[in-house]
Amino acid sequence: METEFSKKQGEFLLKIAKNAIYNKIHSQTKNIIQDENKLKDICLNEKHGTFVTLYKHGNLRGCIGTLEPVESIIEGIKTNAINAAFNDPRFSPVNKNEIKDLDIEISILTKPEPLIYKNPTDLLSKLKVNIHGVIIKKNRRKATFLPQVWEQLPDKKEFLSHLCIKAGLSSKEWKKKGLEVMVYYVQSFKA
Repeated sequence: METEFSKKQGEFLLKIAKNAIYNKIHSQTKNIIQDENKLKDICLNEKHGTFVTLYKHGNLRGCIGTLEPVESIIEGIKTNAINAAFNDPRFSPVNKNEIKDLDIEISILTKPEPLIYKNPTDLLSKLKVNIHGVIIKKNRRKATFLPQVWEQLPDKKEFLSHLCIKAGLSSKEWKKKGLEVMVYYVQSFKA
């Protein structure tokens, strides 16, 4: 990553995410974090893609993010925390009783870069397990897996097949011509 974020910054961002969800569920607008001046000290106003992933008892409970650096890290974390909790179409909205059971992971992304490859073998050789986040795109179909997904799908062929399915493509689409592949790096923090 071009910018490395500290553990202190990560903890601060995790509080931002948790407070955004708490405030939304309790219909509050107050900011529980009193020391917003920390923003000046820890430089979290840079624009980056961000994701917020929610887990309940170790199981995925919501995950929403932005790939492109369209807003500050702070705003991206707030927005994506709320969207992961209440607007992920795969899950019902989080309710008040679940908040105590949620684990939060935030991811700060580098700008996605095209991965140039000649054929499926070359593609496999260029992918870095546990390091690359991967975006695939063909026509109007597009999907991404954060690098954390490598933990569940460490085999490159299986990883790409599942990513193709997520995009609504054939599981073998990664073996065909015309698939755009982009990669990015992530720094993540969990609480």
